Amino acid sequence: MAETLLSVQNLTKKFEDHTILDGLNLEIKKGEVIVIVGPSGCGKSTLLRCINALEPIQGGTVTLSGKPIEYGSRNLAAVRQKIGMVFQSYELFPHLTVLDNIMLAPLKVQKRAKDEVKQETLQLLERVGLKEKADSYPRQLSGGQKQRVAIVRALCMHPEILLFDEVTAALDPEMVREVLDVMLDLAKQGRTMIIVTHEMQFAKAVADRVIFLDQGHIVEEDAPEVFFEHPKTERAKQFLNVFTFDKVEHK
Repeated sequence: MAETLLSVQNLTKKFEDHTILDGLNLEIKKGEVIVIVGPSGCGKSTLLRCINALEPIQGGTVTLSGKPIEYGSRNLAAVRQKIGMVFQSYELFPHLTVLDNIMLAPLKVQKRAKDEVKQETLQLLERVGLKEKADSYPRQLSGGQKQRVAIVRALCMHPEILLFDEVTAALDPEMVREVLDVMLDLAKQGRTMIIVTHEMQFAKAVADRVIFLDQGHIVEEDAPEVFFEHPKTERAKQFLNVFTFDKVEHK
């Protein structure tokens, strides 16, 4: 059986008097693809930010390969290198080319050799269909292209786990598919991923396990074919009634 890579135990997150995550427990196996779904404001994005220690927590623990991930800790930078996060808003530096955006962290943070990083970057860009854009600037790219660059930037750090926070939410509909195809390819490669998305058909196709979050609690979790076809809780049924599903090939 696959080893546990990420462990979240009794995670509590509050903003002032408002509890966002309430004693949440979650374990992710190596190579597992977890999709988190739920209504807006239920804590999905906050959970990812807590996992990556971008937010302080008020209770519980988060560990990666048994090592704690703690907001403000002295070893946080080293641990965070093992977690790739892709944001909805791309977060690319506008004054740097695509190539330089991707190479920046491996060179400055990991102190890797420039020739090695450049070769890997170009190979990854080719894999996502963007090698010809290596010398372009972010303003010259479409939203879908920017998001694919952001994914490559995360991959180039050799993370143990990838977090995707609503990465298609800001894209025009015709650009969504090109990003989702890259993520499906990563799933087929056996990458460990946690994906927050409103794309239910994609969730059904890519997930090993679907987690339904509501009001800071995991209300339901199951294999995608079970969750989408036979939800167990009334709350999940209400949520899924908003969506219609076509047949999508599972990874």
